[in-house]
Amino acid sequence: MTRTGIDVGGTKVLGVALDAAGEVVAEIRRPTPRAVDVGDRSIDELLTVLAEVSAELGSTVALGVGVPGLVTRAGVLRAAPNLDGVADVDVAGRLADLTGLDVYVDNDATCATVAEWQLGAGARTSDMMLITLGTGIGGGLVAGGALQRGVNGFAGEFGHMVVHPEGPRCPCGRRGCWERYASGSGLAMLAREAAVARRLEHVVELAGGDPQAVRGEHVQDAARAGDPEALAVIDDFARWVALGLSNLTNAVDPEMFVLGGGLAAGADLYLEPIEAWFRELLYQPDLRPMPRIEFARWGSLAGAVGAALLPEVEGDVVVPPVQRRDTAGQGTAPGG
Repeated sequence: MTRTGIDVGGTKVLGVALDAAGEVVAEIRRPTPRAVDVGDRSIDELLTVLAEVSAELGSTVALGVGVPGLVTRAGVLRAAPNLDGVADVDVAGRLADLTGLDVYVDNDATCATVAEWQLGAGARTSDMMLITLGTGIGGGLVAGGALQRGVNGFAGEFGHMVVHPEGPRCPCGRRGCWERYASGSGLAMLAREAAVARRLEHVVELAGGDPQAVRGEHVQDAARAGDPEALAVIDDFARWVALGLSNLTNAVDPEMFVLGGGLAAGADLYLEPIEAWFRELLYQPDLRPMPRIEFARWGSLAGAVGAALLPEVEGDVVVPPVQRRDTAGQGTAPGG
């Protein structure tokens, strides 16, 4: 049996097919449509691309799709950060009409959580949290052996926990969100602040001599070369990551954290200082089992792999698929 899933990113649409053993047997990439105008035209173009990728992957029964933003339990995309003009779009229902398939739609980080829980770093774990450290921070939660999506389907927006009320403004409109410090963008911000303060001489050289051009990649390269100032920025960044993890641990008490997203490629730099700060910041670390921290295994494929697995995730927290509607446009399943 082949299972198919699609992950919608800001720049690309990635589709995968999995065999019965969970191995990726096909990959398809397409640019994410970016219409000049916004609204229905941009989403129509996106849905057409999704249907085409599904057909190329050979979907025959069910299709899973991960999209960025707030996704309801019925597969309606309320808002998306990188899809212009998208609001209250019934992605599941409209895609079911286009493909004739049963369609499951969820948040992309939730899909990545499914991938790591079922076939990745969190396999054989009943209580875990995925934290995606990318441009921003997203994530997902598994508790008691079931995927938790919240009453509206919006659970997992961990990046918008406020950790510094007077901190820098977040794209969401508030100040001091966790992702302003502990994401890839946060690492770059911390590095630029250090560079403007006339630290990070080697990092600034890597950035062409301009402190404002410093990016996280420059810090990582310098840190791997042993530069002490770059390592100090890595340590500061790790403290911010650990602060959020300690807050989440106090609230949820997971068995493990899986750290994914683009920064997972720097696991060799980040894991040790994150673990050290986590023990320093967590409430009563000597009187409780410490949640273990591991980096994700699926990398950039996690969202698409998890989407392919959505139809098989057990537990009543997962809504039934949206099925193709009849010619009168009446839904035949919840969310249709």
